[in-house]
Amino acid sequence: MTDKAAKLSIRSLFLWVVMSITCLSLLVLSGLAIHMQIKTYRHELESNAIMLAKLIASSSAPYLYDDTEERLEIALGNLAAANQVLNAHVYKVDRSTSTPDYFASFNKQGQLLTGGKENQLQVLEMAPVLSDKGRYLELSTKVYDSESNIQLGWVYLRVSAENFNALVGRSIFLNVFVVIALLIISFMFAVRMQRKVTGPVEKISNFLQKTSRHRDYSARAQGYDVRELDMLADALNILLLRMQEYVQKQRQSEEQHRKLNASLEDMVNSRTVALKDANQELIQTLEKLHQFQRQIVQNEKMASLGDMVAGVAHEVNTPIGLGVTASTMMLDRLAVIQQDFENKTLKASAMKRFIDESNENLNIIYRNLNRAAELISSFKQVAVDQSSESSRSFCVEQLVNEILLSLQPRLKKLKHKINVDCDPTLIVDTKAGPINQILINLIMNSVIHGFEHIDSGTINISAELVNKSKLKIVYTDDGKGIPPEIRKRIFDPFVTTKRGQGGSGLGMHLVYNLVTQALNGSISLTSEEGNGVEFVIIFPVVNANSSD
Repeated sequence: MTDKAAKLSIRSLFLWVVMSITCLSLLVLSGLAIHMQIKTYRHELESNAIMLAKLIASSSAPYLYDDTEERLEIALGNLAAANQVLNAHVYKVDRSTSTPDYFASFNKQGQLLTGGKENQLQVLEMAPVLSDKGRYLELSTKVYDSESNIQLGWVYLRVSAENFNALVGRSIFLNVFVVIALLIISFMFAVRMQRKVTGPVEKISNFLQKTSRHRDYSARAQGYDVRELDMLADALNILLLRMQEYVQKQRQSEEQHRKLNASLEDMVNSRTVALKDANQELIQTLEKLHQFQRQIVQNEKMASLGDMVAGVAHEVNTPIGLGVTASTMMLDRLAVIQQDFENKTLKASAMKRFIDESNENLNIIYRNLNRAAELISSFKQVAVDQSSESSRSFCVEQLVNEILLSLQPRLKKLKHKINVDCDPTLIVDTKAGPINQILINLIMNSVIHGFEHIDSGTINISAELVNKSKLKIVYTDDGKGIPPEIRKRIFDPFVTTKRGQGGSGLGMHLVYNLVTQALNGSISLTSEEGNGVEFVIIFPVVNANSSD
């Protein structure tokens, strides 16, 4: 509530409304009455003056006709008996020019002779005029010959408006007096009516304030003689009765809520204890599950490493076997040459053939031993990267080729093609081990799942710098893709289509953990069933260097 609204009251509002209406009504009525009285008084004044002017005109006609100015002056002197007549002028019309000329006049004693009215006669005939601030009334009328009805002249008359002004002043005074008397009576009546109307309202207001302060809704308002106030009291009593019932129901509900809250607290406490026990068991179970999961992941890594060792060992046996065969042949030829030399039967041609064969066998031994050394070196680097999570600087293309070389024993029997698109000068500093394990898992996942029932597939591996601090690896294959129900949870643990056939379901989960945790990067998958897969891996690197 605003300050202005707070200052208003029914008492003052009622009094102001009644007095405003009364005052406005009285002012309008008294104004109309004064206006009508003034109009009546003026009409009476003008009627008397016109009648007097016409009498003067009719009595002046013979004098104007006979042109007896002195006799007319004597006749006009009788106007001294009329107190209201101040000046009376008679003008004779010049028949040649039709202009009025002064002929005779009457001027009351003490009144100056007013001249120069010839030009106003026409106007004053049509409408008499109050002049000199309403002190005088001026008018004119024409003088006609009674027999020929020819205009002989004009009569100008100026009469006093003193009686008219006195009547107007008396009328205004009486009306003002009546208005003031009526306002006083109205005020007294309004005050009396105000007390009769606002008194019960104040009682009801005090009753409501008292009820609100004490919150005693059992109290009831008394009846009143005024029907509207009695209806208001009845409505208040009904409202108080309903509020009393509501408060009682509220108290009952609060008591029920209090009892219910107490029982709920006991139930919550008992459930909380049970939940804590269940949570503790769940935490222990999850810890065991994480331990089993880490153990399975580690076993997966070791199994992969074991497969690599077996494949590399098998791959190394071939060049070593060729080297052993070549060295055995050299030993046999050397024994024959030595025997011929001791028997002194050695020929130059045999010696030359031995030297040529020895050169060829030594080249075979060198090439195969070098091949075995490369395989062992690559296997050693891959094995070190798989078991280490430390950062090192390396050439990305060389790392991918070393990974493919370590997988060669498992891939050489297959017809799948692997394309590597990478800048040979691209060198970065990051963790090589997670990249190694990621690519191995992706390639083996394509071989086992993507190219199932497919004789010849294609794998594309590309690497490029997104900016100076981020490396992007894009891995795609043209296999059979991933079904929608598997694609939504491909990175979850234990998700596999080869359950019961040797699949653990941890390969892609391991890839996701290596990308997001070991490399602090991100991995996204795009795949439609029958259209292969695309993995986009982005992770931060340092000291990136490329010729591009």
